[in-house]
Amino acid sequence: MRLFLINVLLALTWAAITGQFNLINIAFGFILGIFALSLIREQVGSVGYFSRVRRIVTLFVVFLYEVVMSSVRVAITVLTPRMNVKPGIFAYKLQVDRDFEIALLANMITLTPGTLSVDVSGDKQYLYVHAIDCSDPDSTRHDIATGFERRILEAFR
Repeated sequence: MRLFLINVLLALTWAAITGQFNLINIAFGFILGIFALSLIREQVGSVGYFSRVRRIVTLFVVFLYEVVMSSVRVAITVLTPRMNVKPGIFAYKLQVDRDFEIALLANMITLTPGTLSVDVSGDKQYLYVHAIDCSDPDSTRHDIATGFERRILEAFR
């Protein structure tokens, strides 16, 4: 967390030096800060910081890929003359246990076309998910576990 704050300070310093406090310039300064910290990573102990940034970027890329693929699947389902779908709600056993991780997983599932996070159990052990096609809930559970949830665990633990 300390290195992230240093990186933010480097980005704001870059914006102050250039005199442009817009989002693109600050983001560019953040990237320059990552590069600068990578040059001195042994001295500041930032090796873990860069692997975490890489895992978070990977999570974002996987999310974008799943949104595109799910959009295509839902479009094909909707445009098919005979829709052989079985909508339903299934319980998904959570491996994540922190509130932030549960909320991130639930939002990623909701933002993916064809699925919707409905509720979290009181003991935070289960996430209830509505799927447009719930004919094979075990396959959907497996996709969530090996996709979003695994990437979230890798990125934030």
